[in-house]
Amino acid sequence: MANERKTEIITRDHFSKFLDSIDIEEQRSDNPKIDKLLKSASKKGGGKGYPEFIISYKTNPDLLIVIECKADVTKHESKDRDKYADFSVDGTLLYASYLSKSFDVLAIAVSGETKQSLKVSHFLHLRDEKKATQIFGDKFLSVDDYLNGYLKSPEKFRQDYNSLLDFTKQLNEKLHTYKILESQRSLLISSILIALENTAFKRSYASHKKAENLAVSLIQTVSYELESANITSKKLENLNTQFSFIKTDTFLSKKENVLKEIIDEIDENINAFIKTHRYFDVLGQLYIEFLRYANSDKGLGIVLTPPHITELFADLAQVNKNSIAYDNCTGTGGFLISAMKKMIADAKGDETKIKEIKSKQLIGTEYQSHIFALAVSNMYIHQDGKTNIINGSCFDEEVIETVKAKKPTVGFLNPPYKSNKKTDTDELEFILNNLECLVDGGTCVAIVPMQSALDQGGKGLDFKKKLLEKHTLEAVLSMPNELFNNSKVGVVSCIMIFTAHRPHPNHKETYFGYYKDDGFVKRKGKGRIDAYGRWENIKKKWLTNFMNRKNEPGFSRNQIVTAEMEWAAEAYMETDYSVLTENIFVQELKKYISFKVLNS
Repeated sequence: MANERKTEIITRDHFSKFLDSIDIEEQRSDNPKIDKLLKSASKKGGGKGYPEFIISYKTNPDLLIVIECKADVTKHESKDRDKYADFSVDGTLLYASYLSKSFDVLAIAVSGETKQSLKVSHFLHLRDEKKATQIFGDKFLSVDDYLNGYLKSPEKFRQDYNSLLDFTKQLNEKLHTYKILESQRSLLISSILIALENTAFKRSYASHKKAENLAVSLIQTVSYELESANITSKKLENLNTQFSFIKTDTFLSKKENVLKEIIDEIDENINAFIKTHRYFDVLGQLYIEFLRYANSDKGLGIVLTPPHITELFADLAQVNKNSIAYDNCTGTGGFLISAMKKMIADAKGDETKIKEIKSKQLIGTEYQSHIFALAVSNMYIHQDGKTNIINGSCFDEEVIETVKAKKPTVGFLNPPYKSNKKTDTDELEFILNNLECLVDGGTCVAIVPMQSALDQGGKGLDFKKKLLEKHTLEAVLSMPNELFNNSKVGVVSCIMIFTAHRPHPNHKETYFGYYKDDGFVKRKGKGRIDAYGRWENIKKKWLTNFMNRKNEPGFSRNQIVTAEMEWAAEAYMETDYSVLTENIFVQELKKYISFKVLNS
């Protein structure tokens, strides 16, 4: 006869090895909040629920583990997961649905009477989410592995990112109330994040009785930290100038507790996010949010690349631990941070190599001083790379020679988008500049307005000819129409991929992808977000088709092109008529009309 006690013993023995980190309770909890949530969670309905095990972390009270056991492996999971009393998966998901009203819950279902026959399933049900997502594998893990997997899961990232967006909006409104200029808000945040890296400042900032003294201490700490990171002479002088407004701002340096409260909130919300989700361009996202109030930088053509696209760039370029990445239009450093993330992952814990990646293999050029300060801050927060950020024009011969000497193998860029066709530098000229700095055979990935790909005359055609005379056009990917919605910019864009210093062969087929649906949707107050978690699967398809140069009707096509031709998937794709409906036809006509209006 099946004996569920045997299943419980195996489970208890596994988790009892980790009592330094967790507390284990059985059937009920001494935590009144947990006990209240389980009051109506009976598996048979109408009463209290009694899970086999309720596990809480001593250092992370937001996460609970709830476990349901069954002796018979055939009672592991029902077809519809609605036989709560009879199946372990069904039961643990029921408990998770109740507990997730106040906690993030890792629901574990265990079936079997021996270690050899044991069947284990894991589900993550985040607080206030409607349903759970399967996670991990089919075996028990250590409690540290569970915690790290939870913290780094895509589901947890989406939750934390949405919370970050909410906080950013509130912070922006507060800084607006304090009359802090839009252009200075990100600088204020970055200075605080740098200062919080200093242990002495973090311990003592709250003890300052005068706002003026705290402001001076903040600036001095930032200067000390940057100087300790080998940022000296003109670079340091420039950065100190950018941050100096904090010492004179009326609210920050004169009003009691204003600066202290801002530091408290940034440490709790932004710094905590950075420590959990490393190598994410937080300052870039803050800058986008602050731009919602500003008009000045839009006139300069600044369009910040969404983080899921900066990570896509690193994948398209097949970045690895030996890559040397260069961005000649660095902005806040999003491309370099995404490249760093992929390079460090490939280093697989080799600390010597990781140090080399951060100190030598990330190069950037940024013209505008206040954005240069953000880029340096961003790289500092992500532990180095900042000494290779150059403040200057990427077209200066001295800058070009300095970059060339570092022998970059991969180039990334999102150039300033021209508002005046006659006087502004063409986006394709920035691509030529980036390619010039790369080693022979290097890969350049750039995102530019679709109009650059469609030009069949004038300067645009001339630049297209120069590109093909010196370099190989590997691919052009049409991006979602509203990709830059969060930057309040309506430009339709495409990604171009080149191989450096190898003239485009006459009979070379270029890959064209119609990558219009990234799964992101618009949400009020949050902009475009991956609300349904579709992006990871979509990215896999995008990369698979690109890497294998697949022809797929309605999605991708390989085509021989010249400079005089349009460089866009829309011009060459075969239509998959089997999926064509009247509604799709109408929607595509609307998209076409919108495109023509935006690019007329």
